[in-house]
Amino acid sequence: MRGLRKTYADGFTAVDDLDLEIPDGAFFGLLGPNGAGKTTLIGSVCNIVRPTAGTLTVFGHDHRTREARSLIGLAEQEINVDRFLSIRQMLIYHAGYHGIGRRTARRRADELLGLLRLDRKADSRAYELSGGMQRRLILARALMHRPRLLILDEPTAGVDVELRAEIWRLVKRLNAAGTTILLTTHYLEEAETLCDQIALLRAGRIVDRGSSNALRERYGVRDISEVYSRVLSVEVDS
Repeated sequence: MRGLRKTYADGFTAVDDLDLEIPDGAFFGLLGPNGAGKTTLIGSVCNIVRPTAGTLTVFGHDHRTREARSLIGLAEQEINVDRFLSIRQMLIYHAGYHGIGRRTARRRADELLGLLRLDRKADSRAYELSGGMQRRLILARALMHRPRLLILDEPTAGVDVELRAEIWRLVKRLNAAGTTILLTTHYLEEAETLCDQIALLRAGRIVDRGSSNALRERYGVRDISEVYSRVLSVEVDS
């Protein structure tokens, strides 16, 4: 991202001349309060939000191109699923959007349903699943076309401790296998545990960035939650 800016019709600037490069293969965390610009930034990457200014590329491809979109998997915070399809059908249909043939899509759907322990619910509708199972379904859908960049927007919001640990193990394996991951979360421990780089975002701008160790040392604190509080208080005071 170079000079990325988004100003909405009401005059609110959600992202303000933001520069950010996420290395290939990174597990990158994006932290900030509600309204900091995280959702707008993600929407811009996925070509859901049209930036006002700036450039944005995904592995060298302009973010508006089919090539860029095919490289991105988005696991949204909102549970937005089709109420009339079984969860297996939903995954197969999603694969079709990316040009994956039905036979391959069936195999991939069954693979992910097994991996995420949803195989016994394959013929159920999404609204029949528990909240935790719906979270797993959203993740499975994002992984159907084997994206090179996986965006996780609050992936463990509202889930229990056991499922959170399960999702952590899965995304760690994906990253170790080469998938670049961009994570937004309000669970600061989650970012500290998973991410090799963290950026702190406020009012549409990055106010600091680094590894967990580097950020802790910079502010002389014990954990990322203290870094987070310190950075926000500096911003408020200024």
